[in-house]
Amino acid sequence: MSYAIGVDIGGTKIAIAIVDKSGKLLEQEVIPTDVDILPENMIHRINESISTIIDHAGIALKEIDGIGIGSPGPLDSKSGIITCPPNLKNWIDVPIVKEIGTYFGLPVTLENDANAAAVAEKWLGAAKECVDFAYVTISTGIGAGFYVDGKLLSGSRGNAGDIGHAVVDPSYGQCSCGQYGCLEYIASGTAIARRGSKIKGKELTTKQIFSLFHEGDEHITTYIHDVFQKIGVACVSIINTLDPEKIVIGGGVSKVGDPLFQAVTDYVRQNALNPAGRRTPVVPATLDQNAGVIGAAALCYNI
Repeated sequence: MSYAIGVDIGGTKIAIAIVDKSGKLLEQEVIPTDVDILPENMIHRINESISTIIDHAGIALKEIDGIGIGSPGPLDSKSGIITCPPNLKNWIDVPIVKEIGTYFGLPVTLENDANAAAVAEKWLGAAKECVDFAYVTISTGIGAGFYVDGKLLSGSRGNAGDIGHAVVDPSYGQCSCGQYGCLEYIASGTAIARRGSKIKGKELTTKQIFSLFHEGDEHITTYIHDVFQKIGVACVSIINTLDPEKIVIGGGVSKVGDPLFQAVTDYVRQNALNPAGRRTPVVPATLDQNAGVIGAAALCYNI
């Protein structure tokens, strides 16, 4: 039996797991992302965690095919470098593939985290039967992974699918990237917490804001429905551009459930250009929070 290590790097936590060729997680560990320490120190913690789960699983290093890493972009997947992710403020031109590969003596692959999650949904999840589909993750940030003609669309450096910085409504103000009205600035979990707190005049989490939405709070409900519409705008742009069979939405914000999927589906049915495109299914991801780490491991299996 052979195995792969998946590493899913996020702005608040890093998931690390051993995954076999059937997609089963054998061992998993989650460590907090400390953005206040040097990236090399954080990578040292990742290496220690990988070593720990290998020991716990009782697997020999020679049984591991490789290590796959899913990271927020921008990055350069071909050079193995994380270049400048907005949610990892100190991670500038970090040669993560070299640092982890040298430590373990194993092949290491780097991919955008949304692309890695798309690989997982293609392998085991909601897009198993699809040749052309889009996976959209809406969490701390927003990104997407695209399959076109059965192949992952990565771009020249691995940054294809960064739809979080597509402009959907400039009236919302200036995003950290410098543009006005980016989707991520409006509809990410971070954005919902920020604007919802402003609406209510007190500090609230995204989860608390969605609780107010489910309770029918008038001002929050109006705002969240506008968020759903902006996600619908993004989905229509994907449909008009790439003509996918299906759009799969994952990430923490997708846990709000049916209200999101119904609103986005309604918007697509009304506004996609092609009548056939208006029937594009918009569905929840099925691998939940494990999509990133499973997809990262799957990079080693050439799924």
